[in-house]
Amino acid sequence: MDSLDLAQDPVALTERLVDIPSVSGDEQVIADAVETALRACPHLQVERFGHTVVARTSLGHDQRVVLAGHLDTVPEHDNLPSRREDGIIHGLGSCDMKSGVAVALHLAATVPEPQRDVTYVFYECEEVEADRNGLSKLAASRPGLLEADFAVLLEPSDAVVEAGCQGTIRVDVTVTGERAHSARSWRGHNAIHAAGAVLDRLRAYEPRRPVIDGLEYHEGLNAVFVSGGVAGNVVPDRCVVTVNHRFAPDRSEEEALAHVEEIFAPYDVTVTDSAPGALPGLGVPAAAAFVAAVGGTVNPKFGWTDVARFTALGVPAVNFGPGDPHFAHKQDEHVPVEQIVTVERHLRTWLETV
Repeated sequence: MDSLDLAQDPVALTERLVDIPSVSGDEQVIADAVETALRACPHLQVERFGHTVVARTSLGHDQRVVLAGHLDTVPEHDNLPSRREDGIIHGLGSCDMKSGVAVALHLAATVPEPQRDVTYVFYECEEVEADRNGLSKLAASRPGLLEADFAVLLEPSDAVVEAGCQGTIRVDVTVTGERAHSARSWRGHNAIHAAGAVLDRLRAYEPRRPVIDGLEYHEGLNAVFVSGGVAGNVVPDRCVVTVNHRFAPDRSEEEALAHVEEIFAPYDVTVTDSAPGALPGLGVPAAAAFVAAVGGTVNPKFGWTDVARFTALGVPAVNFGPGDPHFAHKQDEHVPVEQIVTVERHLRTWLETV
């Protein structure tokens, strides 16, 4: 493929990145392009870990910050290649989060002497299970590369700061029954039918909306998969409802699991994936200074982001990137050109100003 021109404006670079397919687990092509382009910048030290690329300045400043973004997308849904219409870029990953990656890549190449040292991280497998996450693997193998005074995740946030993030836990709720021939179904107990009680609890669920540091979070509890069945003439003896709980950052993973187990008692509940939330942390001086530098507006982050990973490492972090997060993962995913320009301008000013 042709090389990336990081000096071109981040709007055009966004289109270029969107046109490189990079579904989770298939990021080699885009990671190769990013690595090659960054290695052409003499002011950066570049390292590669799997399909995660890290580039750093080492100017001896008292403060180091991280700008991070993931290279992967959810699966395609007839939304490639990119197209630009009426000041909006459409296409898979345009919002989540190749526009943010484009901004960070452009800054990495065109701000050779920032007033604070910068670590740029472009990583794999954010959209899938936590144990595949490139940032998580980097934290486990080379935590020193993520040491910083502050971090910015360029996740879509409508070009305003989104603080903290909600945690996420995914569980399998198992309903059991008794097999029988479907011609004599009364001799068994249909587990799929019995799973209706689990769905009833989900329909009746009233989510919490706690206010933390002046920000209102909104929890959720939703079925995301249902599986069961043996054969076309067998009453099934097992049905599994996979449930995703998004919990506010004032709850730990353990507290969230206890809540889910209480909701679905006495059914068997098995955790398949879990990640903690992150409190807003707006009282941290570095966070307060960043918020002031980019406009002062702060919203809560409802979705889970790797802000939580930085928080666990003791690095205060916020989400700040172009794109409306409500359009992430949707077929009509898109990003306004104006937001790409705004985010790039704010971050450039912040990096270049003492």
